[in-house]
Amino acid sequence: MNRRFAAALVAAPLAAMLSLPFAAHAQIVGPAGDGHFKDTSMLKPPAGQRVAIVVFEDLECPACAGSHPIEYQVAQQYHVPVVRYDFPLQMHVWSRDAAIFARYLQDKVNPSLADEYRTEVFRNQISIASKDDLQNFTRRFMQQHGQAMPFVVDPGGVLANQVQADYNLGLRLNVTRTPTIVVVTSNGHYETVSGNETGSSDPNRLYTVVDAALKQTHGAAPAATVRTAAHTTRR
Repeated sequence: MNRRFAAALVAAPLAAMLSLPFAAHAQIVGPAGDGHFKDTSMLKPPAGQRVAIVVFEDLECPACAGSHPIEYQVAQQYHVPVVRYDFPLQMHVWSRDAAIFARYLQDKVNPSLADEYRTEVFRNQISIASKDDLQNFTRRFMQQHGQAMPFVVDPGGVLANQVQADYNLGLRLNVTRTPTIVVVTSNGHYETVSGNETGSSDPNRLYTVVDAALKQTHGAAPAATVRTAAHTTRR
């Protein structure tokens, strides 16, 4: 179930990011370089891609809201896909419900509208304090886009199971915080940009890490097979 690329969002100017002093020294390390992760078999780009940005996110997480526009801008600038996984933290009140609403829009309405919904949830995060607030926000969002919100969004629990499957995958990888952002390559290497307990959590590093990954995989064969994520953003 692939998701198309949503509209580009405003983020820090690209030129400023590429001018950082460590830009020329960014590298992509192999799996052995990050002992924090466990089962790294899913850290691959989608088929036909040399590089991808893998993100485990929580729609109620302020840090995720901050990194979200940067992820999209980097994906647009470098024409790489963003593979997103839902990782709703148990301490958050409405994040799991928001992920289910996003899955509903993705599967039942339009993947692009689901992208927009996620973006708008992040933008309006500060005004959503409860499940009732989320319900009202989602109802208004659907009405503004000519959709009627169903009385029961997920009667059979299929969408909830999809969200749980993403969460379980994160547990296998040993995701412990959100956002966890990893740049992955078709040759089996990866670099943790955010989420590593011992590393940097600055999403602006995506610019230099993705640039380095593309240069290092120039001429390399793209990924042949990969687990189809519940939602993949491409450009």
